[in-house]
Amino acid sequence: MDYSSLNRFFFLAVGAFLLLLFTHFSLHLPSSPPFSRSSPFPFHGPSITAPKHATRNHESDIATHPFDPLTIQEINLARSILLSYSPFSSSPSSLAIHSLSLDEPDKSAVRSWKPGNTLPTRKAVAVTRYKNKVSYVLSMDLSTKEVVELAVPDSGYPTLTIEEMMSAPWAPMSDKAFNETITARGVRMSDLACLPLSLGWFGQREEGRRLIKIQCYSAEGTANFYMRPIEGLTVLLDMDTKEVVEITDKGSGIPIPSSTNTDYRYAVTKNNQPAWLKPPNPISIEQPAGPSFTVSEDHQVKWVGWDFHIKADARAGIIISGVGIIDPETGKRREVMYKGLVSELFVPYMDPSDAWYFKTYLDAGEYGFGLQAMPLVPLNDCPRNAHYMDGVFVTADGKPYVRENMICLFEKYSGDISWRHSESPITSMEIKEARPKVTLVARMSASVANYDYIVDWEFQTDGLIRIKVALSGILMVKGTGYTHTKDIPSDENTYGTLLSENVIGVTHDHFITFKLDMDVDGPANSFARVKLTRQATASGESPRTSYLKATRHVAATEKEAQVQLALYKPEEYHVFSTEKTTRVGNPTGYKVVSAGTAASMLDPNDPPQLRGAFTNNQIWVTPYNKSEEWAGGLFAYQSKGEDTLAAWADRNRPIENRDIVLWYTLGFHHVPCQEDFPIMPTVYSSFDLKPVNFFEKNPVLWLPPHQDKDLPVCSATMATT
Repeated sequence: MDYSSLNRFFFLAVGAFLLLLFTHFSLHLPSSPPFSRSSPFPFHGPSITAPKHATRNHESDIATHPFDPLTIQEINLARSILLSYSPFSSSPSSLAIHSLSLDEPDKSAVRSWKPGNTLPTRKAVAVTRYKNKVSYVLSMDLSTKEVVELAVPDSGYPTLTIEEMMSAPWAPMSDKAFNETITARGVRMSDLACLPLSLGWFGQREEGRRLIKIQCYSAEGTANFYMRPIEGLTVLLDMDTKEVVEITDKGSGIPIPSSTNTDYRYAVTKNNQPAWLKPPNPISIEQPAGPSFTVSEDHQVKWVGWDFHIKADARAGIIISGVGIIDPETGKRREVMYKGLVSELFVPYMDPSDAWYFKTYLDAGEYGFGLQAMPLVPLNDCPRNAHYMDGVFVTADGKPYVRENMICLFEKYSGDISWRHSESPITSMEIKEARPKVTLVARMSASVANYDYIVDWEFQTDGLIRIKVALSGILMVKGTGYTHTKDIPSDENTYGTLLSENVIGVTHDHFITFKLDMDVDGPANSFARVKLTRQATASGESPRTSYLKATRHVAATEKEAQVQLALYKPEEYHVFSTEKTTRVGNPTGYKVVSAGTAASMLDPNDPPQLRGAFTNNQIWVTPYNKSEEWAGGLFAYQSKGEDTLAAWADRNRPIENRDIVLWYTLGFHHVPCQEDFPIMPTVYSSFDLKPVNFFEKNPVLWLPPHQDKDLPVCSATMATT
């Protein structure tokens, strides 16, 4: 649906004003606005529709578990404590709250707590800036109202607030030189869509002031403005003063790509669907007896022996805590993992030119992975019988708002097999046994500007936890004068692939680092590397000349547990209990099983890699330390890389027979291709936490098969050709 330029500009200006006003004055929002890297973009039109779930009022929520997030009442209390705390009390309006979340109790207090007992002291931790000059990290006792100032990192700044993400793209609009540049590039101001882009850290120029870069696109004729970059135009902006520091335009001769066939909304694309294309019929998995999982007290999940706590987090997205499983042999609950979360993302683009070199994002620490989580779309993001959960976050003035349908829980069955065996005729035994693979999935999706990340925590009946990340959304592309590959000189590096006329998809990486605080049968754990090496048989011993031998080495210190995966140097990686063994004497444990992943190939001394040094290894193991939560540092924005997982682990602390934390990085190399234009196919990768000698035998042994009598009677209409 097309609007005139006047209407688009009117809706853009009024819409942005109302969103900011509504966010500022609301106690809680029924559905928070879609804050991301982008400003409100000037294109309005139809999207898909889906069933809506009843809006829930969270004002009466109370905490019932030590891991429960701050309630709206607690957020309001914490806000009042902050505003009355010196020095903020002299000018409360000068205080910006960049994050406000639960200050988790000590681990010993959480592990000793039992349902029905009094909760450990509830505390909140706030990251703030005052008068756009000084950063604070403050812990507040919500009972006594005592405030304790915590250490502030030596470099970097807090995560951007949603207000900053929205207001920054507007700041250049009042700059005369910027307006003249946009006009000279042939774009109407009413068609402008701009993104606030973190600029990393590359030296003294970034010292002493919070800066951000603004780049813009033309939204004329398409909702997919990402495909229409105003290439080479970059505005350097002071975040605190909103002063335009510098405008660089090195792309004045580069045309803006066409909008033709770039719109991704189904309401538009269905009108252009090829006549010969017949889409698949809708599929729905029915559960006549209802779901097998339960959710109590909003956050406590139980399913087929598993139980865990789940909550939304502004920085991590989802936090899974207190994971345990019932042992089918004894009926007793056993600990598996204390806490798991996305700790940081690192997304470096491989174009060193002026308009691209700085695009090396730390998405969780700079923008907030949870802040970018969008409401999930029922029937499309999650199946029919999914259970939805909200997140409660805060605006810069400390007022709570609700992000609806941020997480979904559902049982998944896609026709996979959990186990099967049939006897062959040579045994004269007619046995055919199979068990369906049904799993429980906890899902969230973050839309970090153009890219959408889908994160699944998948619990299986055999005791395995699969952690899967999917990349979807839209490429961030580069404008070019080229329209065909034959026109590109052989000695010119375009840093990517020509995807369409005047459009280059720039090569880039994605790294997602998970923090996994494993407590396998309790906190007393060790980490073992089980190396597989080729052994030669002795002369005359066997017709064989070689075999593989597994040799177990228990890591004593952090550096012994730093792993760079290598296909021809195979290993297994076990976290095991030092206090519990199986009936036959094996230590109980879980192992990390890698699927496809990628490693960073940047120079270790390249400034982006110094900040993203947590990707130097795929596996790290550190001793538990409550303060070590964010692999890229607490203050990731414009940080130098001094407070990263790599810096912590460089101390080479002991890790044997103690409470340890496993860190795993899932990586993707992305060399774009034409199938990524104008939208990308979803790409998946995963890793597993798999029981290794944890059970006495395979728990799947007790699973029943599906029976016709237990399933709904469905009749299919046969398709005709």
